[in-house]
Formats: sequence, structure tokens, C-alpha cells
Amino acid sequence: MTDPATITAAGICLEYRWTGPPPDAAPTIVLLHEGLGSASLWRDFPEKLTAATGLGVCAYSRAGYGASDPDPLPWPITYMEDHATKVLPHVLDAIGFRHGLLVGHSDGASIAALYAGTVSDQRVRGAVLMAPHFFIEDICIQAIREAKQAYETGDLRARLARHHGANVDNAFYGWNASWLNPDFYHWDITDALHHVRVPLLVLQGLADPYGTRAQADVVKQTCPAPVISELMPNVGHAPWREAETECLAAIRAFWARLA
Repeated sequence: MTDPATITAAGICLEYRWTGPPPDAAPTIVLLHEGLGSASLWRDFPEKLTAATGLGVCAYSRAGYGASDPDPLPWPITYMEDHATKVLPHVLDAIGFRHGLLVGHSDGASIAALYAGTVSDQRVRGAVLMAPHFFIEDICIQAIREAKQAYETGDLRARLARHHGANVDNAFYGWNASWLNPDFYHWDITDALHHVRVPLLVLQGLADPYGTRAQADVVKQTCPAPVISELMPNVGHAPWREAETECLAAIRAFWARLA
């Protein structure tokens, strides 16, 4: 990928990295990272995605993550909705997005679904949702409690600091404290799925400690647009990393259908 650069979206300075052709030469995939992710935490997946599809790939870090501007704590429990409607449109404008896909993981998948269901943007031809969240499950809250313990007593903070630098506490507690907020237990964004008008590809690991197949099932039950759902045995919360070959093939085939 290119060296990290910055864009300004909604008045926020965000780091991003690019691989593959620019928007005026080919469609673009925009990667939306998980709740503890960043542009760099995608590792070499963007390059492999470009090789598989021929598309340009842009990975960026949301506010509070990576080398982007910090995002003051505490975050509202609507932080995913807020990013989808108030920031992501400006990100797409800032990178010169013309048409292509949103590909999100975990929180990023929820943001992609929210964008597809609440923002009218004909440039987005489809979305790939890896381990998305649409409502709260007990299994997820338990995993997030365990993540807090690992962060405060184990080596998780040190590992994340390599990618988030001075933002590491901002990133972790922004995400973790929001999900553990008692009010968050009632969070539910399934209504947005009723308004999605572009095809969706859902990739859900059946060994995901953060969510069950119910998250994938609700997409097929609710979304009026075409939905392809792939349930992946023995895969946990990061299909793009744990089942990389299968994910790349699924995204390549999904884009081929759209193109």
C-alpha cells in the first residue's frame, strides 16, 4: 500500500492508505475497520483484495484510531450511526470515490449496512458485511468484558499501541465503554436493513465469540435487496484473516456478479 496519508472529512483529520488503481481508473473498495481496528491492522489484506478483484482499495482509520485525530471520550452509543451518516459521506468525497463497494468488518460492517440503509448514494453498488452487528447478544457482551480484562491485565494494550500510538486508550475505551454501557443493551439497527437497495454479501463465522448466525440471518429476513449469506464453520470473528482465501474468493465473485 501507499505510505499513510491524511484526508479531512467533516473537519476531522483521518489517516488512510491506498493500494491499486485510483478512482478515475477503476472502481474502489473502501475498507471499514472493526471496533479495535485501523488502516494498518488490515495488514496485507488490501493488497490481496486488489490482486483478487483488480479494484483500488482504500483503508482509513476512523477518529480515535490509528494516526487519525482523537475522538473525545465518552463516545455516544450511537457512534456507529453517527459515523455512517455524518462522516463516511465526506470520506468518500475526500478520496474521490466514484463507484464501488463498501467492505466492513464488525463495527465497520454495521457502519456499511447503516450507510447503505440510511444514505442515498448511487456510487455504492454493494456492501460486504463481515461479522456484522445489528442487535446485542449476551455472547458479545461477555466477549467485550473479557477484552477489557485482557487490555487492563494482559498484553492487549501493548499490541494495539503498535497500531494506535497515542490513540490506544481512546480507541479501546471509546469502543469498550460504549458496548458495556447499560443503555447499549437496547441498541438495535435492524430497521436500517429495511431500506437497503443494494446487494449485500454477509460473511459470518460460526465460531465467532462476538455474535451468532442470528446476525447474518436477520439480514436475509429483513433486507429487500439481494443478499448472499455465507456461514463459515470453524471461523471466528475475523473471517478476512482466519479464512482469507475463502473471503477473497467470495468478494471477487460478488463483485463479478455486480459488474
